Amino acid sequence: MSRKAAVVALTALAPISWGSTYFVTTEFLPPDRPLFTGLMRALPAGLLLLALTRKLPQGAWWWKSAVLGALNIGAFFPLLFLAAYRLPGGVAAVVGSVGPLFVVGLAALFLGDKPTAKSLITAVAAAFGVSLVVLKAGAALDLVGVVAGLLSALSMSAGVVFTKRWGRPEGVGALALTGWQLTAGGLVILPIAFLIEGAPPALTGTNLAGYAYLAFGNTAISYFLWFRGIERLSASSATLLGPLSPITAAIIGWVALGQALGPVQVVGMVIAFGATLVGQMGPRTPKKPEATESFTSPEQNGQELSMDLEDSGVRR
Repeated sequence: MSRKAAVVALTALAPISWGSTYFVTTEFLPPDRPLFTGLMRALPAGLLLLALTRKLPQGAWWWKSAVLGALNIGAFFPLLFLAAYRLPGGVAAVVGSVGPLFVVGLAALFLGDKPTAKSLITAVAAAFGVSLVVLKAGAALDLVGVVAGLLSALSMSAGVVFTKRWGRPEGVGALALTGWQLTAGGLVILPIAFLIEGAPPALTGTNLAGYAYLAFGNTAISYFLWFRGIERLSASSATLLGPLSPITAAIIGWVALGQALGPVQVVGMVIAFGATLVGQMGPRTPKKPEATESFTSPEQNGQELSMDLEDSGVRR
């Protein structure tokens, strides 16, 4: 397996993991507490990574971490949950699937990456495939839900582009940067969750197990792999891994919940997965944006996963 294929495979584990969120939320967590769930996903994971890496931002990275945390976590989670509550799940997923198109536009604006026919076609094909997988006939639309879904996709897309633009400071590993963002995002969600949903609910052992999975497997590890992948892949390649999330959710729903999976859904999976594969075909080394302290050196970028952990201050 080539180095790029290995990076793609590891990065793909993030959206695949996120595809399990719906199943865990419905089967393990208390109902009607989406903001509390977002808080429990982000803040414990961020604090754990801060404790492991023992690194804090320096200088401009205080505000950069706050911006990235708000875009990738703090704004994204509440908007995503608002869309999910106002729209049928399939509609929310389709609205969110326009993210690759947002990334194409934002990458052109902030990274100097000119849109190509391939990037536009694969982004549209991915959204179309997702729509076949999740969209049901007669699905209702809600203006607030649609706007929230589009803003959540825009927020995450901007997070991808600015994560790519700013990279990480020298001597700081991807694990530490992930901790900064998750902590900042969780602190954004904290007051919103308590103002809207009130005090935390009483939790059972099943609830705690579900939150533990979401915080550490579904968030801490997955976002580490995601941000690490963004650094090594082009912005469009990374975001075109996103359709793996609704595909995974559909497969889990079929296997574990007995939800129907007909020929149309299978065709949609093939289209979305095909667009994802095509989106990974391109130059081995993406063009780096012009920015100070933007990326680590090429030698550092080629290190194995263990080197990321060591750079972050974690020793095996």
